[in-house]
Formats: sequence, structure tokens, C-alpha cells
Amino acid sequence: MDSHAIIDVLSRAVPAAGLQAVQSADGMPTMYVAAEQLVETCRALRDTPELRFAFLADLLPVDYLPREPRYEIVYLLASLGMSGYGTTAKRLRVKVRVPSGASVASVSSIWPAANWSEREAYDLFGLHFDGHPDMRRILMPDDWEGHPLRKDYPVQIKTPVKVYAPLQVSQEQFVASIEATRERARKD
Repeated sequence: MDSHAIIDVLSRAVPAAGLQAVQSADGMPTMYVAAEQLVETCRALRDTPELRFAFLADLLPVDYLPREPRYEIVYLLASLGMSGYGTTAKRLRVKVRVPSGASVASVSSIWPAANWSEREAYDLFGLHFDGHPDMRRILMPDDWEGHPLRKDYPVQIKTPVKVYAPLQVSQEQFVASIEATRERARKD
């Protein structure tokens, strides 16, 4: 099932979804969804019998600084294609554009697996998810300033460069060390 066929089914279930098909290089069906219609569209993707995308495989934020809208959130969905999940296994990539400072609705009520991924997106990119049950940092300490995976995050490491002096050993000391090592190896 390609993205145009999925959009045809979704257009009947969610007429105001604002869906846009995308031709992807890897052949995976891909579409853009308006951020305002994300939850209704995802619920239709899960509950429509022809689709039954019952699994959220991953949620990936992307920072496209300096472009606006700055962020995209990519949802990777899967349908098993077993009895009760449609007739064939399918994959789908759903993308949502998110401007700087805006928030997007949480889909953790639809796919509980989104809970941790949304927290990770909040922690590392600073993206807010409305309606999330536990929106707090997951990887960085609570007092950490900033979001490390943003493209404008300051990466300035201020540690002195370590300089190692070469080990000064005489030729006799070097030979004696090797012979002692060989002797210990023979005894073991």
C-alpha cells in the first residue's frame, strides 16, 4: 500500500487532516500531517480496519536550523498484517512540521510507546508535547541548561589539552623489561 492509497483511506476517516504524500528515496510510504490534526490522524491510522498501524516503532525529531519551520517529528509506524491487523504487513513514515517555540500534541494516548520517545525529544531538542502524562527530562540531569541535540547548542569544551611526555627508558631497561615479561609468561 503506497502513501497515496493510505491518504485516500485517511481522507475518508479524517477529512480535515491536511495530508500530503511525499516520494521517499527508500520507497517507504511517507506523508506530512498538519500538526493540528496529528492526534485524529494517528487515531485513524490505528483504528481504521484497512490500515491498523498498531505499532509506533520510533519517534525521531529533526532540527533543520535555519529553516522555518525549524523542526520535523518523524513517526515510524508498522502494521503486522496478521488477522485483525489488515491483510498485509505495512510500514509508514508520518512527518509533522513544528515551528520554533511551538508544541505538538502527544500521541502517547494512542501508542503508549511514544511516552519515552516524546520525553527524549523534549530533553534533547526542547520540543513540548501537549497532553503528555510525564513531561520531564529523561537523559540529562534536571538542572542541565539547554538541549544538546539542537543545532544551535554551544559545543565548547573547555578542558586543557593533555600532553604526554614520551617515556624515557634506556635500551638496557627496555630489554630487561621484555625479558622479565617473557619469564613471567613461561612460569604461568
